[in-house]
Amino acid sequence: MTEADFLAALRTLPIHPAARGLRDDAARLILAPLVVSTDTLVEGVHFLPDDPPRDVAWKLVATNLSDIAGKGARPEGILLNYPLSDDGWDRAFLEGLGEVLSACGTGLLGGDTVTLPSRAPRILTVTAFGGDTPAPPRGGAGENDALWVTGTIGDAGAGLAIAQGTPGPSALLARYRRPVPRLAEGRVLSRVAHAMMDVSDGLLIDAARMAEASGLAVEIDLAAVPLSAEYRRHSGDDRTARLQAATAGDDYELLFAMPANVRPAVAATRLGRFRRGTGLDLHEDGVAVPLPARLGYLHRLD
Repeated sequence: MTEADFLAALRTLPIHPAARGLRDDAARLILAPLVVSTDTLVEGVHFLPDDPPRDVAWKLVATNLSDIAGKGARPEGILLNYPLSDDGWDRAFLEGLGEVLSACGTGLLGGDTVTLPSRAPRILTVTAFGGDTPAPPRGGAGENDALWVTGTIGDAGAGLAIAQGTPGPSALLARYRRPVPRLAEGRVLSRVAHAMMDVSDGLLIDAARMAEASGLAVEIDLAAVPLSAEYRRHSGDDRTARLQAATAGDDYELLFAMPANVRPAVAATRLGRFRRGTGLDLHEDGVAVPLPARLGYLHRLD
């Protein structure tokens, strides 16, 4: 597949009107203000070499749109930087790209294509744009605000283990390969949340980041961490299983702070509260729990 072939195939996908048919060097967006986020997936780091390319395309876009959801924004479009490699892989990627753009109600604005050297790991980048939002910051939590999270935690971490060969249910594997950005929930929550972000690197590490950005400490009840029925059947419901879920990452749920006397208008679970001080305190039904050595995922060179 040549660059011209790839561009021709892209033009058959949902295209944003501002992209001018992908026949220009830049898109012209009129909407303002904008929320902008960019993320890169690296083969062997963020996805496995044998993950289906359709699922890789889905995850690439969905994880970027999860950041847009974390600001309560409406997705306006994406830019894609793509390395051409294997023809069959590229074509399957395009199928997945069309699926996720259609499912999330957004379009392709443009991007760039390059040639991938033989046997080099794929590096895929999407920049997402969103608009029409109050965009609650990560660091806006107030003292005594309650900490909430949408959905369930830990499914994707278990799904990764399944993708690596551990037997387990397809529902957990799907949570790892095809996360769903909480766009509708983000739009509702952005009107009332003091702080909001998505859970990407792990519930505990991301909650600690929100607390640090807000200049506060955060307390979390491990017993309150919401686990799916599939996760409980697969991994258990004891302290070890809950800590594993809370540190695994790739959940792409929304973590948010609200006044303690207000309940969110979306399905969510109250995890704890913010208070004066610094750091993260973990307990389980009132009993202190030592923090694990690893709160979540951190990029580092070994």
